[in-house]
Amino acid sequence: MPRLFSLIILFGLSGLAHALDTSATVPMKAVKVGQHSYYVEGRAGQASSENQGFMSNAGFVVTREGVVVFDSLGTVPLAQKMLGIIRRITPQPVKRVIVSHYHADHFYGLQVYKEQGAEIWAHKNARNLTRTEAAMERLEQRKQDLFPWVDENTRFIEPDVYLEGDTDFVMGGVHFGVRHVGPAHSAEDLAMFVREDGVLYAGDLVFKGRVPFVGDADSKAWLASLGKLTAMKPRVMVPGHGSVSREPARDLALTRDYLTYLRSEIGKAVAELEPFEEAYARIDWSRFSKLPAFEAANRPNAYNTYLLMERELLSR
Repeated sequence: MPRLFSLIILFGLSGLAHALDTSATVPMKAVKVGQHSYYVEGRAGQASSENQGFMSNAGFVVTREGVVVFDSLGTVPLAQKMLGIIRRITPQPVKRVIVSHYHADHFYGLQVYKEQGAEIWAHKNARNLTRTEAAMERLEQRKQDLFPWVDENTRFIEPDVYLEGDTDFVMGGVHFGVRHVGPAHSAEDLAMFVREDGVLYAGDLVFKGRVPFVGDADSKAWLASLGKLTAMKPRVMVPGHGSVSREPARDLALTRDYLTYLRSEIGKAVAELEPFEEAYARIDWSRFSKLPAFEAANRPNAYNTYLLMERELLSR
């Protein structure tokens, strides 16, 4: 009898995940980007069984009084692997987790840190987001696409603290600035600046080396929010996706240029009442078509921007 079939008979479908080794085996390493600051870099592309959901970045800052984590990655096993990396660097406990936004690849690992006693911070616009029908549908979809790394034991963790806006704090002599930079990629976007290191954790306001995921984002506000990042004058920037930037002003350009082009071309179509399908086929996407995630992201980005700009036109 095949081993998998035997496991199903023995444990039942609901218990199969426990019969499998759900440890994350995808490679992960900490990259030091400042005296206190580190990040782990997800792989390019969409969440899949091949990358075990490891397709976004997360960071952590080590101080003499504890560790601050920025985002918890997209599965519990990935968060466990990241916590193991942190423990090899410092014996200090994780005291606080800052959630950049509530998209699945950035917060599904929160329960790992909560079980260690960490305090979870998010912007107030994240309130009740995990209780929506869309959140439940996404969880079910991830259980299918990322099983066994996302399964019935994956739990949504609510924040302990909802931030009203920009918030500064000090831990172990290190100064942190948490900034509300949304609504942009999401309504609740947070970025975190580590003053002593000059390191900015930008979340998904910045995609380096790949097409951004726009979804239902407010692309007009997103472009304005990029100016908030520039105003912090970081020496180093950790994007939500892609490798670390040591020339932040230059590397903000891809996200800015893509959003600007998207709004310009789609805006023309909306103003001229051109149907979306005709507009999409007409627009020259060659500048971005060779970038990772173009095939998966560009058409949905364009369509959602078309709907957004129709609403903008009607509201004038």
